[in-house]
Amino acid sequence: MQKVFDNLYAESCSNKKFKDLLQFIISEENILLAYRNIKKNKGSKTVGTDNVNITYFENMDNQKFVKHIQNKLINYRPKSVRRVEIRKPNGKFRLLGIPCMCDRIIQQCIKQVLEPICEAKFHKHSYGFRANRSTKHAISRSAYLMNKNKLHYVVDIDIKGFFDNVNHSKLKKQMWNLGIQDKNLISIIGKILKSEIEGIGVPTKGTPQGGLC
Repeated sequence: MQKVFDNLYAESCSNKKFKDLLQFIISEENILLAYRNIKKNKGSKTVGTDNVNITYFENMDNQKFVKHIQNKLINYRPKSVRRVEIRKPNGKFRLLGIPCMCDRIIQQCIKQVLEPICEAKFHKHSYGFRANRSTKHAISRSAYLMNKNKLHYVVDIDIKGFFDNVNHSKLKKQMWNLGIQDKNLISIIGKILKSEIEGIGVPTKGTPQGGLC
């Protein structure tokens, strides 16, 4: 898949409009790569509302597994998301939304294809939630700018409840503006954003922390 990802990155750099990304998302190679990436994640043993983790798929034949994921995407209906509270260092709680394993694999399939397209558009000095970037890179860049410009103060800014208040329509419009203009894919992402949250209901805004979308 790396060649496909490299081509998507190059085409995105050239401002191509992508109208048929599902062909890459549902490819056997991409689905199996998504499975491997999910499996090596420590969260792969965590169950969703259907009480299934990655071990459910471990003994499934590759072709059967790929067909299972492809069939799920034909008329996709994500299952409800499990609600989990994680205590933060300050004593408060962060709410996580844990999708079912099959939905996590589908989200990973989508992420792998969208990532190179988006990476081509993102600012080179943006470091949050991006592949091969970390807080260490952000600190290094900050230190460089501080020394270069003889700065003496750092301002720490946090957007309160950012992920809980993401506007779904604006998010999908932003994706469209990035060149992701596959209407079927955007519809699927819309369904993921509207996944019912256990004990809460169907969200009208926000993205559950705990999944990939």
